[in-house]
Amino acid sequence: MGTAAAQDFSNIKVERVAVGLRYAEGPAWSTEGFLLFSDTVTNKLHKFFPGKGESESSEVPGGPIGNAYDAQGRLYTCEFRERRVTRTSHANKTNGKVDVLASKFEGKRFNAPNDIAVRRDGQVYFTDPAFGEQQDHRELDFYGVFHITPKGELEALAKSKTRPNGVALSPNGRILYVTDSDARLIRAYDLDRNGAGTGERVVVDKIDGVPDGIRTDEKGNLWVAAKTLVVYSPQGQLLGQLELAETPSNLAFGDPDLETLFITARTTVYRVRIGVKGSSQHQPTQN
Repeated sequence: MGTAAAQDFSNIKVERVAVGLRYAEGPAWSTEGFLLFSDTVTNKLHKFFPGKGESESSEVPGGPIGNAYDAQGRLYTCEFRERRVTRTSHANKTNGKVDVLASKFEGKRFNAPNDIAVRRDGQVYFTDPAFGEQQDHRELDFYGVFHITPKGELEALAKSKTRPNGVALSPNGRILYVTDSDARLIRAYDLDRNGAGTGERVVVDKIDGVPDGIRTDEKGNLWVAAKTLVVYSPQGQLLGQLELAETPSNLAFGDPDLETLFITARTTVYRVRIGVKGSSQHQPTQN
């Protein structure tokens, strides 16, 4: 296998597309032509329309953080205050129907669902760490990576004493990647056709800073929000990094060609045209 090409950020233009937020997280690109993201402190979901600007979308009292769209364009949201995962049908409309997909595991409430990914066939994966005062209300004695099948069946794909955070799928949907904020590494799991995960392994360790959100591009490279934005090959080779004015929290590929990276970073959302196409595994089917 050849050596992966380094990512050159020397001539990259970084734009601020949203400012004045309290804690931006959970960016997700909609094929309706906008970026959705959470402001976790204010319980708000916002939309950014390229060429038009930002507009406030809706209030989610449950505390929206991680977001993802499925192939049908339905919105999945981790609500850390209500400690549950919801799905909103007709997510781009104002009257979307909200269903609670999961709120408990074996009779105990989740810690604080954080980030989420949906495979093209409807398999859902989310992380359940606990940060800050969330630790005071835990009922589970582990931090989990969970899997929800299209039929609504829930299983713990992984149980850990350290906290998983970001979650992403490989371009073919056969590998699940999970960042660990305590161990400062990325784990990978092989996924079968039914969505079950096996073969846990570490693909990147000793990450500088606290790894948070993660995404993959069409070649399977890993884009990670940590102390800086860092890029690794699927084999764990460091390919490049991009420093921002604020510490990044999460990221998503967007614009119609998926060659723009939207990065949430505390009070700001950044937009970077990188000329690298994101994995379509994270995107709704184009109408």
